[in-house]
Amino acid sequence: QVQLVESGGGLVQAGESLRLSCTISGNIFGINYMAWYRQAPGKQRESVAGFTSGGSIVYLDSVKGRFTISRSNSRNTVYLQMNSLKPEDTGVYYCSIIQSGLQSWGQGTQVTVSS
Repeated sequence: QVQLVESGGGLVQAGESLRLSCTISGNIFGINYMAWYRQAPGKQRESVAGFTSGGSIVYLDSVKGRFTISRSNSRNTVYLQMNSLKPEDTGVYYCSIIQSGLQSWGQGTQVTVSS
């Protein structure tokens, strides 16, 4: 059983940057997937960037070259650096992990990009 808490969201103008953080507490053993998702108003939740236990990283096509996912050495924090933000990046961003086959979610952090 783990707890995920996101932070770092906010209101920015197009072209600016934000860095999101997700702190994972509890038992972090057995985590084989760490990812960021987002959900825009009226849209389905979509995967933005994922980091597997094998070191593979997959990005949503629309964020490639602008977003970077990373994690702390202790693997209890995952980051999403977001550069050159666009209005279409607006949404609630969620941190998620898969541990022993079960997926957990944070509460989300709002990112709003104005034009």
